[in-house]
Amino acid sequence: MTAVKTKIKAIALALALALGIGVIGVAAVAADVKSLRPNAADQADSPPAIYKVMEGNRHERAYRQQPPLVPHPTDKYEIDVKVNQCLRCHEWPYSDQEKAPKISDLHYIDRQGVRQDTVNGNRYFCKQCHVPQADAKPLVENKFQPATLNTNLR
Repeated sequence: MTAVKTKIKAIALALALALGIGVIGVAAVAADVKSLRPNAADQADSPPAIYKVMEGNRHERAYRQQPPLVPHPTDKYEIDVKVNQCLRCHEWPYSDQEKAPKISDLHYIDRQGVRQDTVNGNRYFCKQCHVPQADAKPLVENKFQPATLNTNLR
């Protein structure tokens, strides 16, 4: 009998929604939804601010395994299956000639732990991990604190 009651309630709810009885309640709930966007969903967004890349400085890492941040703009770098402009300066032996940091040897090891002569395909698209540092405000307030060395753990 409870299955029959459940079906009846579902049909009644569907009819109420179809007839517009529940629209007022749905609209009231939608009005209470908060968003991170400054505009309402039915308004056009303003273009995001363009932040200048903090160039020339070596950026400290916030946690142990953080990929290094890039101290120069990369928005015009071509990185695709055939070309990777990052490697022109950061791959051995060009890194010595360009006085640029050499990419980690870990970038040459495949998933099975085999060392390769070229950058592994899993590490080839640099910008999926390495990003330029910009002086931008956080999107949302947070209490993140960089990791610190704890000498008491030794």
